[in-house]
Amino acid sequence: MTQKVYDPSTKHPPEYQADMNPDAAAGINYGTVGPHPEKDRSRTAYDVKEAHRLLEGISDDLLKRIPILPAGSRLEQDATYLDLADSDRKEFKATSGMAVEAGSLIVPKNEVDYQLWNRLRGVTDPARTGAVQGT
Repeated sequence: MTQKVYDPSTKHPPEYQADMNPDAAAGINYGTVGPHPEKDRSRTAYDVKEAHRLLEGISDDLLKRIPILPAGSRLEQDATYLDLADSDRKEFKATSGMAVEAGSLIVPKNEVDYQLWNRLRGVTDPARTGAVQGT
């Protein structure tokens, strides 16, 4: 199901539109409307051999809760992500036009609970990673 897009070019009568609002559609991000195939969360760290290897020591149940975006997926502007393939594992904010590159193992922060996110980032404090509750 697609969303209805606000069309500012219909705000004024046609004969006045060019004068009253000449750049009516400037700044609208039409890319966020419609289906998002990259939102298919069926691919997880459990399914990706390289991610499975990089996250050695994390249980299969937890690996199944870590979505990995497929190559070519558009990243949402200002959303926070982590690339498991990056040795530093620093989180980053996406800018407009960013997409998942081949060889990247991008995890969206909004799809992972905070304790698991901290663990992916390399935080070792058990209170922040939930390690006390099991791996």
